[in-house]
Amino acid sequence: MTKTLLSLGHGYTAQALATRLLPQGWTILGTYRDPAQEAELRAQGITPLQWPIDFETALKDVTHVLTSIRPDKDGDPVLRLGNDALQKAAPNLEWLGYLSTTGVYGDMDGDWVDEDTPLDPGGHRGKMRVLAEAEWQALPDLPLHIFRLAGIYGPGRGPFAKLRNGTARRIIKKNQVFSRAHVDDIAQVLEASIKAPHAGQIYNVCDDTPAPPQDILAYAAELLGMAPPPEIPFEEAEMSPMARSFYSDSKRVRNNRIKAELGVVLKYPNYQDALKAMLQDETA
Repeated sequence: MTKTLLSLGHGYTAQALATRLLPQGWTILGTYRDPAQEAELRAQGITPLQWPIDFETALKDVTHVLTSIRPDKDGDPVLRLGNDALQKAAPNLEWLGYLSTTGVYGDMDGDWVDEDTPLDPGGHRGKMRVLAEAEWQALPDLPLHIFRLAGIYGPGRGPFAKLRNGTARRIIKKNQVFSRAHVDDIAQVLEASIKAPHAGQIYNVCDDTPAPPQDILAYAAELLGMAPPPEIPFEEAEMSPMARSFYSDSKRVRNNRIKAELGVVLKYPNYQDALKAMLQDETA
């Protein structure tokens, strides 16, 4: 039977998954907002659907659903528009993936979290994610899998451009540490879950090497043969409210479950390997 994925909010991460599934004969339907994206999606082999969609029509013959659409002030837009259709389609769905964030854990002052750590987000965006996860979990009979993603990086989303154009800043905040996830590793985790579904399961998706953000910039500068940007104390840094909010949480995220249950072997277990590969791809 042909596998068909409905990708709601077909962005950076979903595109990485599509590059793994399309060569296997999958049909992928991807939603977009900007009309300029339609031709781009077709060129990638994706059947484009402009958002908002007619869920009942879109879900016909769909076997898998991935939603990357963020919640808004009124809740999850997918459930607001497609709840009834998803309920009707549930018997035909083999897998449904919801992309959440490790921001749901809140600030741990640098300590470790795993999937069983109580959720305690401090910021508005984290609280909206907790509510959205609960909305999805409250729906009966859906083969739901929640993926809590750490900071996403990969091709086109690395520090090299900012270092080259002089806009990179090494902002120093005591005991600040982040976990990260390379987009290729997120894609392989999603594919592994699709192949071995476990409805109701939650997975943290990140690498093995949490690190302070200034360390990543310093290493990237070293790869470029540049001096690292000067250090700026967090208290003195001029930052947008959005940028500042990323520094409100400090934690290390455990990824044991994706390895033990899904058999994932990370392609990029640390930022050093990932940055070297990204730079090689750029220069190639």
